[in-house]
Amino acid sequence: MNENLAPATAAPSETPFLQALSPFLLLAFLIIYGLIIRPLTLQLPPLPLELIFILSASGLVTQLLLTGHHWQDIQASIVKKFQCAIPAFMILFCIGLIIASWIISGTIPMLVYWGLKLINPNYLYLIAFAAPVIFSTLTGTSWGSVGTIGVVLIGIASALDANLGITAGAIIGGAYFGDKLSPLSDTTNLAALAAEVDLHSHIRSMLWTTLPSAFVAAAIYYAMGIYYPPKMQAVGFGEVQSLLDQISSIFNFSWLILAPAMLVLAGSIFRLPTVPILIASVISASIVAILFQPFTLTDVITTLHQGFNLENLIPNAQHTSEITGLLNRGGLYALNEPIIIAFMVFIFIGATDKIDAMPTVVNRLMKVVKSPRGTVLASLFATGITNAMTSNQFATSFIVGDAFKSKYDQQKVPRKVLSRSLEDTGTMLESLVPWHTSAIYMVVTLGVPLSEYWHWQCLSLCNILVAAILAITGIGCFYPSQTGLDRPTPD
Repeated sequence: MNENLAPATAAPSETPFLQALSPFLLLAFLIIYGLIIRPLTLQLPPLPLELIFILSASGLVTQLLLTGHHWQDIQASIVKKFQCAIPAFMILFCIGLIIASWIISGTIPMLVYWGLKLINPNYLYLIAFAAPVIFSTLTGTSWGSVGTIGVVLIGIASALDANLGITAGAIIGGAYFGDKLSPLSDTTNLAALAAEVDLHSHIRSMLWTTLPSAFVAAAIYYAMGIYYPPKMQAVGFGEVQSLLDQISSIFNFSWLILAPAMLVLAGSIFRLPTVPILIASVISASIVAILFQPFTLTDVITTLHQGFNLENLIPNAQHTSEITGLLNRGGLYALNEPIIIAFMVFIFIGATDKIDAMPTVVNRLMKVVKSPRGTVLASLFATGITNAMTSNQFATSFIVGDAFKSKYDQQKVPRKVLSRSLEDTGTMLESLVPWHTSAIYMVVTLGVPLSEYWHWQCLSLCNILVAAILAITGIGCFYPSQTGLDRPTPD
């Protein structure tokens, strides 16, 4: 019988542990070989992430076919996962349009212009952290914060010839502060729901790890501004003034030019659907470009399609590499590579869902945990691994939450520590995993490779470390007694 015509059959009721573990072992092997051994030991180019995940998915699909699963069932599982991922893909497409439209409308150039005039370069990195903290806390969105205020800040940093890795790390960390603590954040609400705790108890519990991490991160960014200031400041104000003159000669400024950005901000505050708001912002920016800037409808259409290109739009003018590097960005096709990577990731994840591989692995490995300290540490580890393997914090919260709720109850550890742990190494890890959709979004939106910013994403790195320290010491974990931290509890 043709395999594609074989009747769909139900999956086995319980997946053997080794069968569930094998796809993740294959993925881990390919990541270690392709991204670590090849470039660092063999001096060979690293394997593309797309290839790593398509090979992992191919190996898993082969395994599933050999163990009796039919292709229709595997395909249905993958398609189901893509249904959940469609909103993320739509947002990725919209971001390319947003960046292009905000540039040709003058929105980003105007904000960069005034930022260069008003921001003291010594405090650039600190401001790059603090501004997204405020924005994300008000709106509850890390993606929205990076896609709006983050784009402006990275433009200012580029104009000042600042370290873009430090700037991007500060922006992303600030954006994740609110994504973690804001009562408007979807990940915050879902973590509380998954652990079955009150939302405000969950937020208060997260203060134990997030606030100390934020203070440390802010201190680091302040120090970096003092001891490692933007290069443009060292050269002198003349080059900054030259850049300001070029921006003002290309664009006309008016407060109405900020309308596209205000629209996105209002949509975030009032929790309106993301994609319609982004499209509305693109349309408003296009109208602003035609009404206020020296560009035609054809220019706007070309920019949305191919990205802003200063040489094509104003061919006879003389522009420096700094201004073209700042403005030549965006467009519908700017996100081809990250979208393909995300596509391959979801093929692999969808195939693992066919046999409930991740829940099976988590539940099996956690059976050996017998103490309060071990329970919290295990939940932190399981959350990080699950999020990295599934590229989805929503799924992670419920997978790990379900696996650990009874463990926390048994060890008499409050579930608000579990809900906090779901975010300490879940939400906070997203921007540090190269194939995660959130990391892909950050790289595309800010134009800074993950390899340049991850070690400067101080909030997440500090938060993960602080969470582990509190789990070990028991501070803020509300263990039943310090003397019982390692005492096994009978099942």
